[in-house]
Amino acid sequence: MKVGIFFGGPAREREVSFAGGRTALANLDKGLFQPVLIFVDGRGRFRRVEPSFLQATSLRDVIPQDTSGFSVYDESLETDALAAGYPEIRPETFSTHFDIAFLAMHGPDCEDGAIQGLLEWYKMPYTGPGLVGSAIGINKILQNELIALANGQQKKTATIDRDAWERADKAQFFQSLTEHLGLPIVVKAPHQGSSIGVAIVREPDLATFCRSVEQCFFTMSVQPDGFTKLSEWAELSADEKRDLAQTMVSLDSGISFPVVIEQTGEVIRHPQVLIDKLDSMKGQPLTLASVNAEDDVLFEEFISGQEFSCGVIQDDDGRAIALPPTEIYNVTSFDFESKYKLNTTKKRIPVATSLENNRKIQLAVAEVFTKLGINVYARIDGFLTPDERVLLHDPNTIPGMSPSSLIFKQMAEIGLNLTNALTYLIRQSLRERIRTGKNTFHLKRLLANLDAKLANRKANPLPERVVSFGPSDEGFAEAKQEYNRLAASGDVRPSLVYLKSKVENYEIPVNLLFKETIEELETALSQPRHPLLVETTEQARHITERYV
Repeated sequence: MKVGIFFGGPAREREVSFAGGRTALANLDKGLFQPVLIFVDGRGRFRRVEPSFLQATSLRDVIPQDTSGFSVYDESLETDALAAGYPEIRPETFSTHFDIAFLAMHGPDCEDGAIQGLLEWYKMPYTGPGLVGSAIGINKILQNELIALANGQQKKTATIDRDAWERADKAQFFQSLTEHLGLPIVVKAPHQGSSIGVAIVREPDLATFCRSVEQCFFTMSVQPDGFTKLSEWAELSADEKRDLAQTMVSLDSGISFPVVIEQTGEVIRHPQVLIDKLDSMKGQPLTLASVNAEDDVLFEEFISGQEFSCGVIQDDDGRAIALPPTEIYNVTSFDFESKYKLNTTKKRIPVATSLENNRKIQLAVAEVFTKLGINVYARIDGFLTPDERVLLHDPNTIPGMSPSSLIFKQMAEIGLNLTNALTYLIRQSLRERIRTGKNTFHLKRLLANLDAKLANRKANPLPERVVSFGPSDEGFAEAKQEYNRLAASGDVRPSLVYLKSKVENYEIPVNLLFKETIEELETALSQPRHPLLVETTEQARHITERYV
């Protein structure tokens, strides 16, 4: 089966997606699937690329750049800048290139039902939740309302749209909001993932609050009472202007290009053009907005408690099974920087609470997954409060796909290595696409062919290949890389063996593959498994036995 791995896309999370495409390519079972790489550029065009495309550190490193000295994405380049090196393919020809689309994209257009709808129109099956679950999963305002209807949870929220914000007395609005929600206030961009745009206002400081709201609208003011660095434009040096313009390119911390000057409607695609324009306007008040700016901002009360993230998968009957939840701690807020850039954030499975509370989290997550119409898999975040309430938010319908992503760690706890997890995702997606009643015979044939290959592998196991390592962190890391490489080859069945001494060795189970150090590994080997992990493994055994 040919699998088109879709990565990139026009959303602000495309760098996360770029890394996810690399993970999918490296870990897809080559004995079952033939990967085909589909890079979706910033303008939403589909380009077939070679594996070498994914070897760059970041997407901007592989995109051709102009002579300006700025590092930009392709929206800032000429419309045909990628045409020569990366040929475009049209949706109506997808079926000639691959049999199923593996979606490793995130954010608006990629995770909201847009790409899913396009693929359904062209009768192309795809991985992950369908149209309903995707549309709900991208909208944080709607999520809060539907989760409250699904399980009765109570969480204080408020919203404001852009027009109302522009008319509002900012100080009065901030005061009324603090009276309603208290401090701190969590400020969110409703349609972004990876915590992009999230800010926490901890003090009664109006300037900080206004900057946070502008950040979530993806706007910037150039005026004397502006709340961003742009308000000081006339006083900046040439180097400071270049640095600021380059920062604006950033998809996770800047408003990104293209931007529009709201007073004139002029669209600016390149940072150098922006510098020239602002210099020519000589301090005239104006507002810059991303062409993909949010029109609403969501405010939530700050929840104190243990933060967690919990994956959900399905069996063939469509029944949701919650994976063991991961607790996120040692972090003030689980934002983009703490998720992807900091090494200080700590995680543990399950949550450091009672067995009953962990079960309560799983039940709440599985219930919301089902009632919100999500299928295949998802990751749902939340808090366990000091009074033992479970408050959920932010269903994520295409969780991040780095090798160390939370959902892959949770799937390892039930016995699925990274390659098995990707196979599950493809197979279960086919099963769920069949339920739509579209192109049913073709999808059933794809599923039957895959099931036959999986059954044959169970009946005729691949030869075992032992990967051994000694008591060093470096050796452990190298052994895990080799294990994953062999698992994805489709030629052998790897096993990982820890040679602690000449007389003492251990075969490492899949659930310990994500330990990072020898010390963590030895601690885990010396302790019994948590009852929740044993319990969840048994609940999911009828799923995992198909792949292991």
